[in-house]
Amino acid sequence: MRAYMGSNMRGSMGAPAGPASSGPTPKPLDQLPRLARDTTEEDPWPVSVLSQKYHDAVARWPGAWVEGQIVEINTRRTGSAYLTLRDNFEDISINVMGFRAFATQAREFRQGDRVVVHGRPDLWIKQTRLSFMADRIKRVGTGDLKEQIDQLRRKLKGEGLFDAENKVPLPEFPRRIGLICAPKARAEGDVITNARLRWPTIEFSVVHAHVQGPQCPPEVVEAIQKLDADPAVDVIIVARGGGSFEDLLGFSDESVVRATAACVTPIVSAIGHEDDWTLIDLAADLRASTPTDAAKRVVPDLVEQEGIIQEARMRINARIENMVEGETRLIEGYANRPSLTKPQTMLDKPQRLVDESLVRLDIALRRIVDDASLTVEKLQSSLTALSPQSTLDRGYAVVQTLDGKVVVSPQQVQTDQDLTLTVKEGRIETRVVSGQ
Repeated sequence: MRAYMGSNMRGSMGAPAGPASSGPTPKPLDQLPRLARDTTEEDPWPVSVLSQKYHDAVARWPGAWVEGQIVEINTRRTGSAYLTLRDNFEDISINVMGFRAFATQAREFRQGDRVVVHGRPDLWIKQTRLSFMADRIKRVGTGDLKEQIDQLRRKLKGEGLFDAENKVPLPEFPRRIGLICAPKARAEGDVITNARLRWPTIEFSVVHAHVQGPQCPPEVVEAIQKLDADPAVDVIIVARGGGSFEDLLGFSDESVVRATAACVTPIVSAIGHEDDWTLIDLAADLRASTPTDAAKRVVPDLVEQEGIIQEARMRINARIENMVEGETRLIEGYANRPSLTKPQTMLDKPQRLVDESLVRLDIALRRIVDDASLTVEKLQSSLTALSPQSTLDRGYAVVQTLDGKVVVSPQQVQTDQDLTLTVKEGRIETRVVSGQ
């Protein structure tokens, strides 16, 4: 005690205090009361003396094994571990801390584990805060609360309350958000501030409820049902800041989980920090790691949306300009075609076709006439060779009656009957004198 006070009093008992010093000069140790019963209103102990005496008294307490359930655990890379143990039968908790070997052991444990811890009581002088300095830890079983929650989780999962097909998609551009949180909670400000930073026109319907303790489940259920029945609410956020495993138990209550699963309006859970999990997270349509994350995921970002619109406008303008340029080039191409600059050129090809057709037609007709002439000549030769005239030319005659019948037998004529004789150079009228 003397060494402690000497180290703390050296500055005030040595050189004079600087300009920033104020108040009475501390007394030397040998002038302070030795025992607590010797202190008076005029002669009190400084806080540092009282804290040191408490520390010395606590240091004499023996070490002990304690049993409890881990409701909060934090292990750090620096080689330290901080736990909160809860009595399994009474609503009493104790802070436990340890270093090095204990911190290495503590990394194997989780919230809800039942453990026994060995250590000694310790008082931190700077804040006169009592804690349990641990050196060993052993598991004695899974915590009752954690086991109950796991059983409830398996039950509700078997009923399909957590199925992905039951999730409702969030609206892309909500107009009003229903917010469930504690009165004057930091979570409320985080959600509203961040949401309005992203989307200034967003509106809120805030319903306050207890977010821990026995009143939490019924009030949260009532708030969910109230906001779900409001047609103006597009999405619901259930928000709570960080807390111990025990503080968040209300959001693993069966009634809260069932109300969340039955909610028609899209609902977002934002309970605790990123590493905290409750059953409402499994039933909600979306789980956000923090209330701030919920605000960012529920509403769009105005700057981002303006960028999307600007980019879309640029694409539309570029496409229209490309279309106009394409049509302009097409029109210019049409305008520069010879068919428009010199329309008569459009007749050149048909004229060539007509001229070529006329030539081909003339050749074809000449071939047809030549073939026909050759055929006529051949027929004429055949006809001439077979003609009766050629027979007459050789001196023969054709005898016919006056009615034109050719006489081929004497029995066809009678005496004194007139006949016609056709010879090479004409016809001769004759009469039959007699017949044989």
